[in-house]
Amino acid sequence: MSSNNALGKIPIVVNGHAQPGRRLHWQRRAFQLGTIVIAVLIPVSGLFRIDIPAGAFVVLDRQIWFSDFFIVFGLWLALASGLVITYSSLGTVFCGWSCPQNTISEWANRINQKLLGKHAEVSLNGEAMRVSAGKRKWFNWALLGAMFFGVSMLMALIPMFYFFPPSAIWSFITFQYDSRLAGSLHWIYFVFVAMIFLDVAFIRHFMCRFMCIYRVWQHSFKTKDTLHIEHDKSHPEECAKCNFCVNACIVKIDPRNTVTYDACINCGACITACEQIRENRSGGGSLLHFKFGAREEERNNKLLNLNSLIGRTKWTIPLTAIGLSMFVWGLWTYQPYHLAVYQNDQIMQKDKILDYRISIAHKIYHPGIVHVRVEGLPADDFTLSNSTIKFDSIDRENINLHVKDKLSAGVYPLLVHAWSDDGWRDEFRMHHVVTKGS
Repeated sequence: MSSNNALGKIPIVVNGHAQPGRRLHWQRRAFQLGTIVIAVLIPVSGLFRIDIPAGAFVVLDRQIWFSDFFIVFGLWLALASGLVITYSSLGTVFCGWSCPQNTISEWANRINQKLLGKHAEVSLNGEAMRVSAGKRKWFNWALLGAMFFGVSMLMALIPMFYFFPPSAIWSFITFQYDSRLAGSLHWIYFVFVAMIFLDVAFIRHFMCRFMCIYRVWQHSFKTKDTLHIEHDKSHPEECAKCNFCVNACIVKIDPRNTVTYDACINCGACITACEQIRENRSGGGSLLHFKFGAREEERNNKLLNLNSLIGRTKWTIPLTAIGLSMFVWGLWTYQPYHLAVYQNDQIMQKDKILDYRISIAHKIYHPGIVHVRVEGLPADDFTLSNSTIKFDSIDRENINLHVKDKLSAGVYPLLVHAWSDDGWRDEFRMHHVVTKGS
């Protein structure tokens, strides 16, 4: 065997993490950053959050009850079918392009290499801990720890926006008293900070490879047509001498030999790594690229053809459209107030029920004014404790309706009218019964 042939069979291994290429690299960084920004804007803008005291979901500053059927069922149907088609078409692309866990893990890797050396390794990556000799300084360790702790504190704040308004978060940060905050919230927060710190400092992509249940969930929806990495095998002599794409892979697989059910997260790091090294060598493009459709070795597999992307699309897209239509219709017909009337059993006179509770719930996080009127009896035969209710935000207020004890025996149909200054109107029919001898 000649010396050239012998050298050609030696794979090139690059220590550390390969730096991804240009365009795809910045596109992915933009998606990752955008995901975090959107995760904050969704609750802050009122698009969606959870109101703990009220025990309800909030969509577009509207408190959603289970009675809001079209909104609840429509949103569930749209999300469920939409996620099925997303997973079936794009696979685990969320993991590679949007997952906050992966985002902060990649950031931690870059900071780790900058402060502890290009070949440093301190995470649970299946390798022994190592630090560059010239970087073993207490200042580097202190700065690294401070940066990890700062990011952990910021990331732990994001879930809180889904349970508290921004003003309450500000009170929390500045240690001001706020009745909306639980006394133990700071302890709960620092538990989450500690968990995120351990993840950023040590776990990182170990989570993606072995612990992430969500990735497994997405993985189960893959088909032969799902987006995947395709390898151009027209230059075997180059690939035989290079191991750069394997070294760049976050989940430690060989991107040149992907299969339908593998651990790939479609991050594209292997594509840009190949592009970078080929540009430096010969000015060529990447031999790896994203592709829809079956791999060459799978095109004749009839079992996989039964789970085609087209087959799932035929039923998921109509369901998604139906769900979105129901959701939009639910928002369009949304009732911002709820009117109900109950017998007030707590106020009884000689076993007679003469008082009724008119309950009005305000379901929008904005001020509102509601007026009430009762028909069916002369004005002298009943009294209302109030005829107008002013709401500052979501709330429930009661008006007492008292029927005077001077009516003759019989059934008296009553109609309770309620209307608001912003156009809402409703009515509630009831019957007041007076028995003989009352």
